[in-house]
Amino acid sequence: MEKQDFTATILVDQSPNEAFNAITNVRGWWSEAIEGDTDILNAESVYHYRDIHYCKMKLIELIPDQKVAWLILDNYFKFTTDKSEWIGTKLVFDISKKGAQTAVTFTHEGLVPHYECYVICREAWTNYIKESLYKLITTGKGEPNPKENDGFNTKLAKKWKLEA
Repeated sequence: MEKQDFTATILVDQSPNEAFNAITNVRGWWSEAIEGDTDILNAESVYHYRDIHYCKMKLIELIPDQKVAWLILDNYFKFTTDKSEWIGTKLVFDISKKGAQTAVTFTHEGLVPHYECYVICREAWTNYIKESLYKLITTGKGEPNPKENDGFNTKLAKKWKLEA
């Protein structure tokens, strides 16, 4: 059976090291509101977007200039029937040389078409990877979600009965 995990690839002129450093700087391309370390193996961090999406992740693979992977430990979506669709999935970045360029392949292992969030998540990931991360790697400035005035909202995490 063909793999159906969501994947997106970008090619850049920068080095694998520059791509690696940009990927682990998730506040520079995904969200300024991420709490916790995102560049230390086994560190946990929390992403949230208003009261719409919350996820807690753990950095499980960190191979300089080659691979970065997070495991989703906890998740909540306001807009899906199954609020926990991402739990147990992985966000994987593979970095490799392609001739004179660097390829960055993002795979959300476990994000498959039958998920209720798939269409929205596919569109969001496509933007974050092909626009924001691409710009961070190539220009030094991505387009992450801006940090909200109050920063991370632990009250929402408690409301959703999620670990903060």
